[in-house]
Amino acid sequence: MKKNKAIVCRCEDITEEDVINAIDEGYVDLEELRKKLRIGMGPCQGRVCIQLVTKILEGETGKKVPKKSQPTSRPPIVPVSLGTLASDGK
Repeated sequence: MKKNKAIVCRCEDITEEDVINAIDEGYVDLEELRKKLRIGMGPCQGRVCIQLVTKILEGETGKKVPKKSQPTSRPPIVPVSLGTLASDGK
């Protein structure tokens, strides 16, 4: 796959080239890539980047990434309204 500067993870500012370089270094598992590059750990919880990284990983390694290895979203234990988050505490 051709290396380029396309952004894969906007939350962590990770490019496709960063992902491919990590795979070339030996990080050939989705969980390893997440730990190395912090993919899926930003505010969006990997809603977009996990699918992109999975596709890149499969293309580079030629192996299918099992669905069970994909992370799950972790919402807050107690829902918080946007008004509470935006308030200045008064």
